[in-house]
Amino acid sequence: MPASTLDELVALCKRRGFIFQGSEIYGGLQGTYDYGPLGVELKNNLKQAWWRRNVYERDDMEGLDASILTHRLVLHYSGHEATFADPMVDNRITKKRYRLDHLLKDQPEAVLSRLYRALEVEEGHLHALVQAMMAFPERAGGAMTAAGVLDPATGEPGDWTPPRYFNMMFKTYVGPVEEEAALAYLRPETAQGIFINFKNVLDATSRKLPFGIAQIGKAFRNEITPRNFIFRVREFEQMEIEYFVRPGEDEYWHRYWVEERLKWWQEMGLSRENLVPYQQPKEELAHYAKATVDILYRFPHGLEELEGIANRTDFDLGSHTKDQDELGITAKVLRNEHSTARLAYRDPDTGKWFVPYVIEPSAGVDRGVLALLAEAFTREELPNGEERIVLKLKPQLAPIKAAVIPLAKNRPEITQYAKALKARLQALGLGRILYEDTGNIGKAYRRHDEVGTPFAITVDYDTIGQSKDGTTKLKDTVTVRDRDTMEQIRLHVDELEGFLREKLRW
Repeated sequence: MPASTLDELVALCKRRGFIFQGSEIYGGLQGTYDYGPLGVELKNNLKQAWWRRNVYERDDMEGLDASILTHRLVLHYSGHEATFADPMVDNRITKKRYRLDHLLKDQPEAVLSRLYRALEVEEGHLHALVQAMMAFPERAGGAMTAAGVLDPATGEPGDWTPPRYFNMMFKTYVGPVEEEAALAYLRPETAQGIFINFKNVLDATSRKLPFGIAQIGKAFRNEITPRNFIFRVREFEQMEIEYFVRPGEDEYWHRYWVEERLKWWQEMGLSRENLVPYQQPKEELAHYAKATVDILYRFPHGLEELEGIANRTDFDLGSHTKDQDELGITAKVLRNEHSTARLAYRDPDTGKWFVPYVIEPSAGVDRGVLALLAEAFTREELPNGEERIVLKLKPQLAPIKAAVIPLAKNRPEITQYAKALKARLQALGLGRILYEDTGNIGKAYRRHDEVGTPFAITVDYDTIGQSKDGTTKLKDTVTVRDRDTMEQIRLHVDELEGFLREKLRW
């Protein structure tokens, strides 16, 4: 059976070195996590698979790695300074602070019913309820207290403040003086770095529409209430594509990318039953979006967003371009008085300039890792009545591709052979190969089941030509154990390269 609670995954991640709490020895820093020896391998494998599919295997994509420190004007004209905010509310009794929509989402139905009536909002429309509360904050604070909204920390009704907006961007200062002119931000998303480099990429590559720019990188959001392990954190990593298309072709490409991303996540090992496409209703859309489909995943803590695919129209390039009045921009954008670049495309047939529309598939790396762990976590009862935990990750994503295990650790001829074999397999470049010499062979198998190692290769007496029957017919052969079936086969060491290449090929 898969992981039924988030606590199971958290315990496994700590015990086996996937993920640790950030700054743990000083009490931890909320909303930050450190990826351990196995976690960094899994995370890198997921990113490499995404990059391979979207950049190397396509003829219409370029890569980018933009800076994390971001000029204030970038985030002014993108709208982040004015709108990148979440609704926040405090409980005067416990002094706890919560994001309003998350707090309400977890309330009993009876409490929500009282709030809907108090704010005169139709029941079942949580987004509309939050909007009404932010429009009338004084009334909302009193209504929350009167309705008996529960504080998650205590389970008791709270005394709630009027809700207010909180901008989530991390500010910093560039240079030695902390003054307004030196203000900059840690980027809250990777997308803006792509938009402001549109002309640079276009000039350098001479791309024709449609084409995309892909980027993987860190982003930072000062979340009011980070929660659910690595699902909602303050420092995270994104895998984003901005795919530029002609106006009028945007709806086709939006549908295309929804299907493409659903298919890719299934190829990574997520079951279709756990992936739920959600078409955002009009009232939930971001101000820039014509349409957005979220790919939701059934995490142990509930059905939540794994990736969003948005039709952002010409808002983004239109916001950052100069000559806005000459380009027929359809989106509502701020008048840009600072940009020095025309972020537009000249039709090679007509010579007319226009601002492309953009389709944005945006996935969270950390959420992807959490989904993979949740999907792969399996608790099995063995025929002898014992139980094993196994991570049934795709072999290509597994942190360790194969473990080489000497059967007798006190026999130099066996351990030396195993170490040489490990080095030989490592040189193939297939990923991490581990020399495993801790514990007995049974414990080694269980340990590698638990961390998702697909193949365990055992070097034994037969391997070094010392079979019990006195023959050498099995010399230079090893046993290869399959993680999922626990079946073992015997292969000559010269066959291992072909075997592993075949099993680890996408």
